[in-house]
Parts: sequence; C-alpha cells; structure tokens
Amino acid sequence: MKRSYRGVIYLSFVLLANIVFTQQVVNAFFYEQYEKVLLFAGLNVILFPLAIWIYRRERNVG
Repeated sequence: MKRSYRGVIYLSFVLLANIVFTQQVVNAFFYEQYEKVLLFAGLNVILFPLAIWIYRRERNVG
C-alpha cells in the first residue's frame, strides 16, 4: 500500500497544527485566558476529523 507524498505532507501539517494548538491551550490556561483555551481546544477538536478524512482519502491511492 503506497502512500502519496501529498497525503503524508498534509497529515504532517495537521499534526504540527495539533501540537501548536495544544501548546496554546496549555499556555492560555496557565495565564487564565479561558476564551483562548476554548478557542484553541475547539480548533484542536476540528483537526481530528480533518486528519481522519485525509487519511481515508489517501489510503485508497494507487
């Protein structure tokens, strides 16, 4: 099962965004900026279905 480079790159960007959003949630929670916590946590939740969609789309390549 061969993967395309494009799918791997997209999933890498999603992972990078996930890490950045998680770090922003931790920092905002530490400084008690709860609106930012909810914003970045929501963006983090949105990334999960996006990653699944990219994975399923690229799984059938070839």
